[in-house]
Amino acid sequence: MPNQTPVTDITDPRWLRAISHPIRIRLLAMLDEESASPVILAAKLDQPLGTIAYHVRTLYDLGLLKLVSTRQRRGATEHYYRATARPQNSEAAWEDLDAISKQRLLTALIAKATDYATRSAAAGGFDETQAHISTDALKLDHKGWEALAKESRKWLAKVEQIEKDSTARLANAPDTAVDVGLTLMLFQALPFSAQVPEGQNGRNGKVA
Repeated sequence: MPNQTPVTDITDPRWLRAISHPIRIRLLAMLDEESASPVILAAKLDQPLGTIAYHVRTLYDLGLLKLVSTRQRRGATEHYYRATARPQNSEAAWEDLDAISKQRLLTALIAKATDYATRSAAAGGFDETQAHISTDALKLDHKGWEALAKESRKWLAKVEQIEKDSTARLANAPDTAVDVGLTLMLFQALPFSAQVPEGQNGRNGKVA
């Protein structure tokens, strides 16, 4: 039986275990979009069925997937899963993480964002005039850093409201849905010309 306690916080050990493998990160992303069976997932990821079945079972046992339906396929029962609600990031939860857990979470999130953007770019996802990509290296004082962080939080709150408004409208016009990718990172940067200090990875970065 899966763990029935919902994962609501990024400090939950089950969440950290779930994202400790790149295949599980991809599976969670795919099953957050639509339900699928290990057979379908294995074909899409070009991975052995046994490997995908193991990772799906692990995510299910951790309480991060739910069984939504079953179908008969070639004399066998095929199980279809869907991701449960993912935990929300927060400043308090982030501060509670130790350095190793922060690094693990950062690695997973950056890998997911890179994969998402790369695949979407290959499919023409940046062709629209409204699309945007940029990387800016800023030189700020502490007051400027705090001001930028505050504006980022306000903007993210606006993003959430825009998505809620869209969800309400899509209820009456589901065929008009547009899949949109949004990745935002705000962090204290290490200059490209500087060496990475030993033992400092994951201590100062912030994910917005």
